[in-house]
Amino acid sequence: MLAPPRRQVVNRRWRLEVSMRMIVYVSFPVETFNAAVKDGSAGTKMKRILDQVKPEAAYFTDRHGQRSAVLIVDLVDASQIPAIAEPWFLLFDAGVEVHPVMGPQDLASAGLEELGKAWL
Repeated sequence: MLAPPRRQVVNRRWRLEVSMRMIVYVSFPVETFNAAVKDGSAGTKMKRILDQVKPEAAYFTDRHGQRSAVLIVDLVDASQIPAIAEPWFLLFDAGVEVHPVMGPQDLASAGLEELGKAWL
């Protein structure tokens, strides 16, 4: 479930911030990750990134034949994407994909029925 919208004071006015849930796929190149495993730095680097990004959830798996991570994060603004992606690029030469996702409640309130009627 998404966190409730946050309020913050900006120029003495209240501004409502709404977060958007994103799924982040991280794919690690074999050679780079193998080198980090062999020199003992993989775990430390991974922890450093996860401590900074603070994902709602993090899973480690294979994807398309590569070691991969799947993260769920909430973003308030698209300008937060580099802070999520760059550590993976810089420390692991990883590929990163960021996609918005919806939960069941989001999908239920999307108005699919109305859209279907409007686009017949």
